[in-house]
Parts: sequence; C-alpha cells; structure tokens
Amino acid sequence: MNYTIIGAGRSGLTAALAAKKTGHNVFLTESASKDKFPGAVKKLTAAGIDFEFGSNSDRALENVDCIITSPGVPPTAWIIKSAKEKGIKIISELEFARQQCPNNPLIAITGTNGKTTTTSLIAHIIKQAGKDVVAVGNIGTALSGVLDQLKEDTVIVAEVSSYQADRCEEFRPDVAMVLNLTADHLAYHGTIENYKSAKFKTAQCQTKNDLLILNADDPASSENIPPVNADIKYFSMNSGSADIMNRKGILSVRKSNSDELEEIMPISKIGIPGDHNVYNSMAAVLALKFIGISNDAIRKGLMTFGGVEHRLEFVRSLNEVDYINDSKATNIDATRYALSSYDKPLIWLAGGRGDSNDYSLLDELVEKNVRVIVAIGEEADAIIEHFSGTTAYVKQDTMEDAVKAASQLADKDEIVLFTPACKSFDMFPNYEIRGEVFKECVAAL
Repeated sequence: MNYTIIGAGRSGLTAALAAKKTGHNVFLTESASKDKFPGAVKKLTAAGIDFEFGSNSDRALENVDCIITSPGVPPTAWIIKSAKEKGIKIISELEFARQQCPNNPLIAITGTNGKTTTTSLIAHIIKQAGKDVVAVGNIGTALSGVLDQLKEDTVIVAEVSSYQADRCEEFRPDVAMVLNLTADHLAYHGTIENYKSAKFKTAQCQTKNDLLILNADDPASSENIPPVNADIKYFSMNSGSADIMNRKGILSVRKSNSDELEEIMPISKIGIPGDHNVYNSMAAVLALKFIGISNDAIRKGLMTFGGVEHRLEFVRSLNEVDYINDSKATNIDATRYALSSYDKPLIWLAGGRGDSNDYSLLDELVEKNVRVIVAIGEEADAIIEHFSGTTAYVKQDTMEDAVKAASQLADKDEIVLFTPACKSFDMFPNYEIRGEVFKECVAAL
C-alpha cells in the first residue's frame, strides 16, 4: 500500500517508520522547515523513506492509497481538503497502529478532562496486577512507536484526543470511555456538536461484546449520544442506579444484572485528591473489572497511584506554603476541578492563551477559595477584568515574576496553585514545557 504521512512530529514519524517496516511505500510531508526536525530527517533517511519539508506539495497526493495525518492538522488544511475531494482515505496514526495489533486488549480513554490521569491510573493498576501494559496516544507515546514491544497479551491503554478520534473510521477498542465533555478545541472542530461527534468515534465500531463507559453526572457526554452497539455502563457520584457509585463514602460496583453492590474501598483511601479524581477512579474501575483485574489489585493500585506530572502535581513546600503544578489545566473545566480540590486558601496563578473562556463558571469557587490571583499571558487582562470586583489580583509578564509575586503574597498554610485555565501557546510550545518552567521557578525560590 502507498501511504502519505502528514507531519514529522512524534506520531507522524513513528507511523512512517512503522509503515515502512511492515513493507509499505511511504512518503512523508511536513510544512515546517526540516531544521526543526533534525532527528526525524536522520531516521527517515536511514529507513529509506522519501520526504519533503517546508511545504505540503501536490506530490503528497500522487499515487497514494491512504493518508495518515498527525493530530491537529485541521480539516481546513488544503492537503486534507484536496485528499477528500480525490476520495483518498484519511486516518489517524492511532487507527493505523491499531490495525497492526488488532488482538491486543485495548482501552481507549477520551473526554475533555481527566484523560491523562485516568490513562496513567489504569496502566499503573494493570502493571501492579502483574500484567504487561503500555500507555500510549495523547499521553506522549505513539502506539506506532511501541509495536515491537507488544506481546500477545499486552494491554494497550490509549489516551485519545479529539484530533486523533476525529480521524478514526475503523478503530475498535475493547473498552471505550468518554469521561466528560465541555467546549474545547473549537478552533479545530468548529462546533461543540462536531467535538462530541469526534469523541464518540472511539465507540462507533464497537460490538455488543465491547464496553462503553459514560459519566451519568455529565449530561453533555451521556445524553443524546450517537448510536452504539457496545454494552454501556455508567459511573456517578449522585445516582444510585449507576454501575459504580459513591455509596456512603464507599466506592461500590453493581454486580451484573443485579441490584446487589460489591464494595471496592473507601473513597477517602484513593491516593489522588479531588472529586474529579473520584470520577476518574470510577471509570478506571469499570474498565479494569471488564478486562479481569481483581478487586484486590484495583484497591492496591488506587491507594498507591500518585498522580501524573503537570496535573495537581506537588512541587515543594517552602515556608509552610505548598506549590502545586497544574499546567495541564488548559481549559476552564480543568481549572474548576483544581480550585475545588483543596481546603486551604489559594494564591491562584492563571493565564495563557484563551479559547473563548467563560470565567463566570469559576465565580463561586474563586470567591470561596481564592485569596489572590496572579495573572499572566494573553488572557491576563481578561482574567483581571472579570474577577477584579471580588478578588485581589496582580499582573506579571513572565513566569519567573509570577512565581516570585505569588511567593511574596502567600501566607503560611496557603497554597500557590498554578492552574492556568488557558492554553500555553502564547508563551510556551506546550503545557509540559510550561509546567517545567513553573517548577524551575519554584525550585529557584
């Protein structure tokens, strides 16, 4: 088969190398300069893969059977539009890689928030249970890049972004879950309806023997869903009819076809803080039980999991002030979870590039929990304008100055919480580098 790969980043490069290794003809096209991808150029050359950098030319659409596109290449890009006009099949790297390992158990996690934590949590518990597992996808490792590592029984746990899901046509996971939905990435998807449709593409090819997990407390993701064939199970903090629930402070699972509940563990024993992580844990439990992980292994895993980098990550305590890195909170809903996760007064470090942010959704939490806002980035003025009538604030130009200001403002037994509610792209290439810079600034105090 003749493949064209769009993009020389992590997923594009690994897809190109994997396709070439399995005997296909491969051409890679990247609109950015090759100077930005020195490592990719070396690997492509060594593998004998033809490529172009600096533009996506007509050559990329010549004699091609299928296009594998990198996440984030918008549907409005001319190469995508031209490929569709020519009737060329367009898929994501994730779909291509799944075709190479169709028999491995696969759990696909999507939703607006909680994907990385839930992916890492599930992989952690499976590993502790003594089974082989890989965590891939939007979490940072492309499935194409670990195909050589897979054993017959390796469980694949995939964090699936809306970009990746949008280009899935035949992708079929054994377990799919949509954790929640709030407006996000609308610059790419155009409407919330398109965004939701993309998320549910992870379930569109499931059969009656597969499982779809939904959040009963989130109508946006659990109501008016596209037609699916999978068995559906629900998690909830509020509903007594869900398949897993909070029953008097105990994480409790409904037995199959029964009103009887089995108790997993006290919610207070879950190792990561916040109601949002109770939701993540509930979804994880349903998936884990479906693939045969024991309750004992689930309990141990939930108690020992320490969270993921850049998501409510404890950085240090200095002068009885805790510093928390939540750089992965790139939207309002993620920050809403963070602001509700602590009992101590907060110095809230916020800002970045907005995405039609509605700060009124945070009003109650800010008034209740935030003592001072330190605003940075393109959204600094918008944040200050919205909250200036109710909350003290300062504005800073750099992360270093913001962290210094927050440290000077914080009293003992308070928390400096970096949960930006915004994308990173005004000041940083991605949220990971933004989080690293925050931690470096905290370490330098």
